[in-house]
Amino acid sequence: MNDHNYYPLPGSDSFSDAKTALKNNKETEGTWAQEASSNVHLNKYALAGAILASTNSILLGYDIGVMSGAVIYITEDLNITQIQVELLVGCLNVFSLIGSLASGKTSDMIGRRYTIILAAATFLIGAILMGLAPSFPFLISGRVVAGIGVGYSLTIAPVYVAELSPTHTRGFLTSLPELFINVGILLGYISNYALSGLPSDINWRLMLGLAALPAIAVALGVLAMPESPRWLVVKGRFEEARKVLIKTSENKGEAELRLKEISKAAAASSPSSSSSGQGVWKELFVTPSRTVLRILIAAIGVNFFMQASGNDAVIYYSPEVFRKAGIQSEKQLFGVTIIMGVVKTTFVFVSALFLDRFGRRPILLLGSSGMAVSMFILGLGCTFLNYSDDKPAWAITMCVVAVCAALSFFSIGLGPITWVYSSEIFPMRLRAQGSSLAISVNRLMSGIVSMTFLSISEAITFGGTFIVLAGVSMIATIFFYYFLPETKGKSLEEIETLFEDEIH
Repeated sequence: MNDHNYYPLPGSDSFSDAKTALKNNKETEGTWAQEASSNVHLNKYALAGAILASTNSILLGYDIGVMSGAVIYITEDLNITQIQVELLVGCLNVFSLIGSLASGKTSDMIGRRYTIILAAATFLIGAILMGLAPSFPFLISGRVVAGIGVGYSLTIAPVYVAELSPTHTRGFLTSLPELFINVGILLGYISNYALSGLPSDINWRLMLGLAALPAIAVALGVLAMPESPRWLVVKGRFEEARKVLIKTSENKGEAELRLKEISKAAAASSPSSSSSGQGVWKELFVTPSRTVLRILIAAIGVNFFMQASGNDAVIYYSPEVFRKAGIQSEKQLFGVTIIMGVVKTTFVFVSALFLDRFGRRPILLLGSSGMAVSMFILGLGCTFLNYSDDKPAWAITMCVVAVCAALSFFSIGLGPITWVYSSEIFPMRLRAQGSSLAISVNRLMSGIVSMTFLSISEAITFGGTFIVLAGVSMIATIFFYYFLPETKGKSLEEIETLFEDEIH
């Protein structure tokens, strides 16, 4: 291939900028990224693209939040059983597997941007079906369709943002999907509170049907987004990639260096396999190198523990947990969930601000260990209340605080960092489909936990369930310590080398 397709021409201004930048940063690996990290500020174009892509995550967040309240009225209106409740809640996550697995191949074929539009359109159809559902089977079908859209969205949004972002702000920008999930959860809680006074045959339909509005907004907003520069390079569209990189970089020299690095990574894999997605599954499963195997273990592990920690189930069934704890008023139940939503959203934002300063590992270890302690305290509180007839206010308060603490620690660590790791640790040739595989595990575990949480809690009590989840969080902390290296300050093309070295 002609290198002039990839690099600035000698004598050009951009070549001079690139040479100067390279010379000034010669002493460090990662050159321009290291220099930029000492004086970090957000590139407005990259930020706008990240926000537009991340707004797709509001759809999942809204469903999680609104379903926690809507299921109360669905149970009353359609007279469904506890098993049907678990099926209703969990089926969206299980069927999001389809979208997660398909998103890698789809985004490699049609691009990251149009895959995000496809995700929003699919969720829109599902939301309309749910809002108009005359029966339980019809409602389930709506959640199946919405789940496929969620799967597409959860996989492709972090990948797109990671590929668009400059190295020194990638941690913050790729954590935005989790921030928007929590904004969606909060909106769902507010919807529950606002519509709870309506008749039970109307309010849940409005709660679920309103999800169509953000889906429309997302589909329209994404049209203004640029395509991923890395995808453009893989497709041979170098000039388009250069234009995007110039807009998302500090200067022309940095843009040219980023283009050079991306082009080298793209050239390292054969066009027939990397650009069409063929051979990727073979490299992941049949003939993985030692490095790829380590990356797979890290990506699948962090996604597994994100859901095995029980976060989604706690959110879905929080009204039921608080009701068992002694809070009976529906308005009070939904009021407490709004407080939870505010707390979660606040801590995700705080975590996002510090990811690029303190790194992924320390914040993740803090979050998972904090979850373990909070879940254990919640388990003790629920166990005490289970055997208490008068249900003292201090014990109820302790449980509410423990739930908020557990969700806060999740929002600091596993919440945002799972998406950051999933989108940045795979090499370019494997990124889309590797991320889709890891997030498929995430969705499968979310479905399993959501569809079994009430049944398990009935068998061993809520207190026993939370103590088990505390143990899972402690195991997760140990796993993260030994298998997840620090990726702060590294370009996407440099991260693969971290897994070639011994991990702690």
